[in-house]
Amino acid sequence: MTVATNLVERAAAAVPASQRDMANALRALAMDAVEKAKSGHPGMPMGMADVATVLFSRFLKFDPAAPHWPDRDRFVLSAGHGSMLLYGLLHLSGYPDMTTAELQRFRQWGALTPGHPEYGHTPGVETTTGPLGAGLATAVGMALAEEMLAARYGRDLVDHFTYVLCGDGCLMEGISHEAISLAGHLKLGRLIVLFDDNGISIDGAVTLACSDDQLARFAASGWAVTGVDGHDVAAVEMAIAAARADDRPSLIACRTTIGYGAPTKAGSASTHGAPLGAKEIEGARAQLGWTAPPFEVPEPVAQAWAATGDRGRAEHLAWAARLAAADPVLRDAFLAGQTGVVPDSALAALAALRAEFLAAQPSLATRQVSQKIISRLVPAFPALAGGSADLTHSNLTHGEGQVSVTSGDFAGSYLHFGIREHGMVSALNGLALHGGLVPYGGTFLVFTDYCRPAIRLAALMNLRVVLVMTHDSIGLGEDGPTHQPVEHVPSLRLMPNVLVFRPADAVETVDSWALALTQSNRPSVLCLTRQALAALPRGGDPVADGVARGAYVVRAPAAGRQVTLIGTGSEVGTALAAADLLAAEGIAAAVVSAPCFELFREQPAAYRKAVLGEVPRVGVEAALEGEWARWLGEDGTFVGMTGFGASAPAEVLYREFGITAEAVAAAARRLVGAS
Repeated sequence: MTVATNLVERAAAAVPASQRDMANALRALAMDAVEKAKSGHPGMPMGMADVATVLFSRFLKFDPAAPHWPDRDRFVLSAGHGSMLLYGLLHLSGYPDMTTAELQRFRQWGALTPGHPEYGHTPGVETTTGPLGAGLATAVGMALAEEMLAARYGRDLVDHFTYVLCGDGCLMEGISHEAISLAGHLKLGRLIVLFDDNGISIDGAVTLACSDDQLARFAASGWAVTGVDGHDVAAVEMAIAAARADDRPSLIACRTTIGYGAPTKAGSASTHGAPLGAKEIEGARAQLGWTAPPFEVPEPVAQAWAATGDRGRAEHLAWAARLAAADPVLRDAFLAGQTGVVPDSALAALAALRAEFLAAQPSLATRQVSQKIISRLVPAFPALAGGSADLTHSNLTHGEGQVSVTSGDFAGSYLHFGIREHGMVSALNGLALHGGLVPYGGTFLVFTDYCRPAIRLAALMNLRVVLVMTHDSIGLGEDGPTHQPVEHVPSLRLMPNVLVFRPADAVETVDSWALALTQSNRPSVLCLTRQALAALPRGGDPVADGVARGAYVVRAPAAGRQVTLIGTGSEVGTALAAADLLAAEGIAAAVVSAPCFELFREQPAAYRKAVLGEVPRVGVEAALEGEWARWLGEDGTFVGMTGFGASAPAEVLYREFGITAEAVAAAARRLVGAS
């Protein structure tokens, strides 16, 4: 008799039939869907079916008819490869769109059952997961949002938990350290992680590559930890109940058998990422006592699962009654935050600041301008919340009067993420997904390398997250090439559904912030300078929508444009100086500021043609060339970086790397045929 058989018999003896059959329904659906698709991961759903059944039937607060109910518990499947576990749970508990037909279309074009869970595509999926550890790190942001909103609006309106199901792979990824450290430091007591401790990874036994004591690791970061037999539903229930009562985040290591019930493959890596095969599924059905045909669930089991959704509907109605009875001012503020709409007061504050900058024409670093913007937004936009990865005084992300969030007081809006860039952006994603808050976060632009996976997920999930990335070029100076971003702006522009702003002065920075805040379905990266930038010449026409259109003419020659000089950020000033040199020689140059290539790409062709002109073009940017050729054409010339930077004062670097007005003017002369 195999170990797997012993486990099945023990579970059958200890678990009431209805509970056992509820878990076996999840196992059967996972086996059937993966087999039909000839692709997928049956092992984890089969191993964690008992744990998931306890969670959904005894604890999880949710309403299948209202998947966006603000006070629902959040369930995050961090081990996203086991997606059929989640789809089975959604189907059985009554989410109307998750039909049997959708389960049968697992991993097929257009199905609600993609290979890994996708937020915004499948109702009931709280976050896109697949990159291991991402779900755990995102859940930290969700749990943080719950605490912050509860501090503002009270437990009558905000009173829920965030549950995470993760595996060994999630905990091996480096992001897990950042996430568990931050959660432990903040004492996010409503975060409960259920660890599928099955000892198996793709290569085989986890011990091939990892010997960490995960309980000790989490305990060292301030978590409550315990280990249970993941097939002992009574023990799992007791552990979850204890975790809910603890004021620390909790890890429950659930010792399970991957592929539980499979007669020859249970407990082995072969169940992880491949169909079991018809013969193994037949044997598993016999061993589990499951006689229903593929994709069918016996009526008593279906009714038991449906009851879990019914319980959630009653809780939703009770919450709605509390909301209706709440103080009208509190209720209106709560509901306004849930909409995510930027209030008129915030837009008015930005407009007033923009007018001040137009009048004063200040010379400021765009990071300094950003701090002034945040200071104006804080009192006008209560939902705004953010911080920095330990670079507050460099990124200038702290607004005047902004109160810090601490483990003992979540009522503030400023977040100290520590030196955890990947964890920071993952948490920002969680804040955005949770709802009720509009998140921003800052670090040096060069460190977007650390958080790129989370930026990509924000783009994939259509999340409004504002990333304040300062020290955007060799203009930061003496810190040298390790800190000078040269490939970062062009590489970020390659990422779908991301707006990359590089404003050239104070007014453009205000406009960039306003646009970033009003994007409902994509993240924005604000690339801001360390060095001061002079105000652009605008004359009597401030070009109110120039940044919104991605690029616009800052200076047009009196007549007969011969060449167009295009710059971004700090190099728009370089282009203007080059135009002056050319004008002295009788060469008519138009100067274009292009703060956002992505928005410019979205403009009508006629507008783009009018801005760029039908003349030779020179582009200038203190970065690698990237996609500049698209805007410069085959005959255009790019003036910028061709390699890494160096350690020296900024003015020396610009001179030594040839990013000067003289170099731009020389390129223009060559293009127009002037000597």
